[in-house]
Amino acid sequence: MAKVIIVGDFNIHVDDSTNSTTKEFLSIMDSFNFVQHVAGPTHRAGHTLDLVFTCGVSLDHMNLNEVVFSDHKSVSFTVSVNSESHPQGSIRRRRFIDDSTISEFSSLFNFKSSSNEVELLTNSFNEHCLAILNQVAPFKSSYCSLNSRTPWLNNQTRGLRRSYRKAERLWKSTGLTVHREHFKELLYLYNESVKEARSSYFNNLINRHKNNSRILFDTINSIVSPPTQHALLLSDEDCNTFLNYFVNKVMDLKSKISSSASPYEDTPCCLGSFTSFSPITLNDLIIVLGKMKSSSCSVDILPHSVLSGSITSIGPTLLSIINSSLRQGCVPSYFKHAVVSPLLKKQNLDPSSASNYRPISKLPFLSKLLEKIVENQFRSLLCKLHILDPFQSGFQKQHSTETALLRVYNDLLMASDAGNCSVIILLDLSAAFDTIDHKILLNRLKVLAGVSASALDWFSSYLSDRTFSVRTDRFTSDTAALTCGVPQGSVLGPLLFSFYMLPLAGIIQSFSDLSYHFYADDIQLHMSFKPHQLDRLSTLVQCLTQVSDWLSSNYLVLNTNKTETMIIAPPELHSRISQVLASFCPSVKSNIRNLGVIFDSSLDLDSHVKSLSRSCFYHLRNISKLRHMVSSAELQKLIHAFVSSRLDYCNSLFTSLDKSSLSRLQAIQNAAARLLTCSTKRVHITPILYSLHWLPIEFRIRFKILVLTYRALNGPRLSIQASYKIHCCSSSPLTDSKSLSCSPYTTEDKRGQSLSVCCTKAVEQFTTTVTFA
Repeated sequence: MAKVIIVGDFNIHVDDSTNSTTKEFLSIMDSFNFVQHVAGPTHRAGHTLDLVFTCGVSLDHMNLNEVVFSDHKSVSFTVSVNSESHPQGSIRRRRFIDDSTISEFSSLFNFKSSSNEVELLTNSFNEHCLAILNQVAPFKSSYCSLNSRTPWLNNQTRGLRRSYRKAERLWKSTGLTVHREHFKELLYLYNESVKEARSSYFNNLINRHKNNSRILFDTINSIVSPPTQHALLLSDEDCNTFLNYFVNKVMDLKSKISSSASPYEDTPCCLGSFTSFSPITLNDLIIVLGKMKSSSCSVDILPHSVLSGSITSIGPTLLSIINSSLRQGCVPSYFKHAVVSPLLKKQNLDPSSASNYRPISKLPFLSKLLEKIVENQFRSLLCKLHILDPFQSGFQKQHSTETALLRVYNDLLMASDAGNCSVIILLDLSAAFDTIDHKILLNRLKVLAGVSASALDWFSSYLSDRTFSVRTDRFTSDTAALTCGVPQGSVLGPLLFSFYMLPLAGIIQSFSDLSYHFYADDIQLHMSFKPHQLDRLSTLVQCLTQVSDWLSSNYLVLNTNKTETMIIAPPELHSRISQVLASFCPSVKSNIRNLGVIFDSSLDLDSHVKSLSRSCFYHLRNISKLRHMVSSAELQKLIHAFVSSRLDYCNSLFTSLDKSSLSRLQAIQNAAARLLTCSTKRVHITPILYSLHWLPIEFRIRFKILVLTYRALNGPRLSIQASYKIHCCSSSPLTDSKSLSCSPYTTEDKRGQSLSVCCTKAVEQFTTTVTFA
């Protein structure tokens, strides 16, 4: 049951039972089971205006007290709050103050091992690093609240807060005017100090993560929006509860697979042989490390900052560990233990139910470093053998959700233009990454890719004897074994999953009438037919039957309850099509969410535009709260991270939008521009967009199409300058080919060349010139 307390000056005379407003208000609150606790007058005029409503909470010692500086009385009460809802405690962390700590670590590192066995070598390396860290950066305990929402407070602001509270207590005890004035002066200084500290905090935060949109988004969103609910793990028993749930969930899924399903046999089609991994050099190691994103795990011995900062001293040892692992075909056990943190899927879900949490798995950074090296070599092998599925867009270079959706949506539009009906089915797999069978995967590596000898031994060692535990800062669960699935949170796992799914593409391709597209475990099937050719739907049913059998024989579970179907056909045909597909597709919807974009049966994306509009305006309201705390440059970065990124996501699909939908999207950009420039609605928007160098929505869409087209024809390396022939409102036509930086589109290719576009004023005619680097 929810526990709620609502307090405030409602400005309603609840003491007057004859007042109609009072009756209606109390009736509404009573319908939601709220109880009002204030019984006496709270205003000098004798009315009860200040109220306290509770639901599921008990209050004690309700008192009304006179206040010198107000015409209202203060309302005080006591309430018993479960301390578990706001956990506090001592947390042990290492303190790295500056680069001197890393330099000291590098100078003390002098590792020598008498064994070349990778398991012993790794354990000795960890012990040596741990001993040095305990010397140069020992653990320090700090008392902190785990729900702190004011990270900008510093020693100065805390000191001023203590001073003004002391002055407030002195004034209340004496009642002297001089003490009241002193209290007001200190309170003003404190508020100004908080504003300055808060502004400095946000400016530093945005500048520090300006090139990492993901971190910037997560950090700002955690402040301006309700925090993401992590599981409340207050003991080792709580951690074990989640551990058992995650283990039983996978076992239950595997038990649902029919035991009568015949195992699937792969047809040998290997064109090469891969017996061993190639050893790497120290320079290769440094390059791979520099390209990897920093990450941390509670089982990491070395933080990423220490590892990258002292790579010159510890690099040879790391190189020895990695090359020994590749040569011996063995993965150290330290690399195979994951730490899981439960994360609530949605804010409106019950936090007390373990089924509402998603397990976030983290692996040691050294494990990801080794996996990245293996992934590079294994991906090169698959590309050389040409066995990667061309319609698998997940975790593939030059592929994205946008390219996948653009291909599917274009097929649907072309079919609709030709007068055909279409059916699109989104197959949902339950915990697909967690139920993969290791024996099938290893056999598939051997049969399809020719992996053998020490290379196959390495993959076998990588998949076997894996463990995980649920852990927080203070509590941890027991250790459980992972007997199936590819490791969550790993570098190599997504590629192995895509390789595991290769035979499924061959099954679908055997039906010439069907088209498909994969994005990791998201499977899309669609087919088109003439209105009088409903008999062709039997092909789709046959394909779904074979797909279901293949999934069962490969220990993958098709979740029919979450499998969605959308029919693009005249309304009179919907019932007949639904009857044919009822056995596999019980849920036929008028719109479906496909990789973050809402498709509707009319193919006008109207539902998606409405959803996008709500989301963008929600974030604009949150960003407006920070407008007075950050500079204009930082505010613009926030708008690009939260709003422009949403407007640009898959905007190549927006070429089919009508003017009404385009105007909605343009209204979002206009609102963002007015927020940034503090302009009113009466000010004309075109000069504002011109001054910000923001390309209007219609031309952002055209520009995205140009970029995708060029990359599809010539690869990802490009340098583009866009020129626009424009007509000014009060002058003759002119051509402006000046190249200006536009933040949402300013990127860099592998040669460091910039991609920039120029903006327009009062655009009436659009021309584009592409210059090749």
